[in-house]
Amino acid sequence: MDVDTEDPRQARRARGSLAVANRSGLLEAADVHVAQTLSTVVAEQDPSVQLALALAVRAVRRGSVCLDLADALHLPAEVTESADPEAEERSGAADRDQLKDCWPTDADAWRQAIENSNLARSGVLRVEFGLVYLDRYHREEVRVAQILRDRAAEPPPPVDADVLDAGLGRLFPDEAFGEQRVAAARAVQQWTTVLTGGPGTGKTSTVARLLVLLGEQWAHAGHDRPMRIALAAPTGKAAARLKESVGDAARLLAPADADRIRDLDAMTLHRLLGWRPRGGDTYRFNAANRLPHDVIVVDETSMVALTMMSRLLQAVRPTSRLVLVGDADQLASVDAGAVMADLVDGYAGLAPETVCRLMTSHRFDAGIGELASAVRDGDADAVVRLLRHGGDAVGWIEDDDPAPALRGGLLRHALRLRERAVAGDVAGALAALAEHRLLCARRSGPRGVRTWNILVDEWLSEATGDPLWEPMYPGRPVLVTRNDYALGVHNGDSGVVMGGPGPVTAQIGTAAGPVPIAASRLSDIETMHAMTIHKSQGSEAEEITVLLPDGASPLLTRELLYTAITRAQRRVTVVGSEATVRAAVAAQIRRATGLRQRLAIPAD
Repeated sequence: MDVDTEDPRQARRARGSLAVANRSGLLEAADVHVAQTLSTVVAEQDPSVQLALALAVRAVRRGSVCLDLADALHLPAEVTESADPEAEERSGAADRDQLKDCWPTDADAWRQAIENSNLARSGVLRVEFGLVYLDRYHREEVRVAQILRDRAAEPPPPVDADVLDAGLGRLFPDEAFGEQRVAAARAVQQWTTVLTGGPGTGKTSTVARLLVLLGEQWAHAGHDRPMRIALAAPTGKAAARLKESVGDAARLLAPADADRIRDLDAMTLHRLLGWRPRGGDTYRFNAANRLPHDVIVVDETSMVALTMMSRLLQAVRPTSRLVLVGDADQLASVDAGAVMADLVDGYAGLAPETVCRLMTSHRFDAGIGELASAVRDGDADAVVRLLRHGGDAVGWIEDDDPAPALRGGLLRHALRLRERAVAGDVAGALAALAEHRLLCARRSGPRGVRTWNILVDEWLSEATGDPLWEPMYPGRPVLVTRNDYALGVHNGDSGVVMGGPGPVTAQIGTAAGPVPIAASRLSDIETMHAMTIHKSQGSEAEEITVLLPDGASPLLTRELLYTAITRAQRRVTVVGSEATVRAAVAAQIRRATGLRQRLAIPAD
């Protein structure tokens, strides 16, 4: 088939299986270019090895750390079954059939060819556990596993049992705190703790009380300086929420206990490590210059990629306590890796006591909690039953065109925002913003964020008679898309454009309270009648509407649906057909990594 030289998606100089995989839509042009360039440098001639390199690049781009050869054998069938419209336009059935004809069929033979290749001998590719790595990600994964294994092998920290028992009895006084008490007791007695649990299970309140217990141990040991605590998270928004949550937990404690954790700050992992963007993406704190903190707490660890975890662990002193907090069932990081899930599974063989799982949610209506559990467990029949008969807290819209069913609620919400913004009611506007979120799986397409932001604006214009020609119209909900430390706002913060006399301002809700920002200074924002499920991580609203794609989509997964549902406090409505819901529950994210295998390897 002729190559369209004007199509940037096509690698014009590709030949053989690389060209066919590119035309069929399996490989991007960038995947092919990397494979061709590196193969030329090391004089690699084997087409199957070149293909493995291109697929390893593709795997990292799609969130995996490596390429699983056994899974890769089935990729041509997946391309044929997906019938991607863009791929069909580029190639058609002939190229997809040709892809199957030229594809490797024996994983062992393919692995041996890679192991004996120039690409492997030169260190470009690494092969282990039947997985093919780009060298950088292999080194990072090995480093993370080795540091964690070394930390597990350290003698446990000294602990005064009487002080610990007294603190546990005071901070966790009844059975309602049973899970949290066990988790805190174990965390005090080890260097590394993985604290996992769904929303509302008390992870942050457990962390706050754990810090009090550690402070008591520190004081009892007679140290001549205060205990140094670092609170960190992968994003500015998550760091702000961590600071807010720890502060809220402190206010529930006795004054002497609260004083130990009062006014703790939180920061992004980049700031904690001292990122130097002008120094070639280097960091002040590293293996040669360790972080000075005695306790380091990282929240939303499910969003931490392998590369950042490698940098963090290198910078942490072996005798600093490290507490990794997050929900292993949520969406993983945007970049390569599934570190939180790997740690939960991998530690089962290395040091089971390291993982503390909180199971009881104190936030949801029972119907939402049951639905989230069914999604997490992959029970599609239970999910469908709960959507149909889940009570007042759960709704389901199966219409092909959901706009008529959603219009009334979305328009009422937009009108409430506008009314309070025009009145200059900052608290009321921000409260109205937190009443409802429309979450989409995609940014584009008929059920994407862009389409629904435009649609709600059109409905609002029709209802008010305001053409909304001014982008910063009163009542516009906005989402901040980049950290701005000078303004005190973070990527993921949300707010409302206010009306009234004087310059137009947007009130952005932050952990420190509303921050008024002149519209002229708000360049990195977007309308937020709707937002992506990925962007919603770390936030919540009273009511959530989840708008699922109306066709096959690689984004449609169990983790995506679970994350969306667990943003709701009082009610969740799922929009999508039964087939779409079942497909989402069945499609679990499979990121190829070797970290859990490395953690489970018995010590010599």
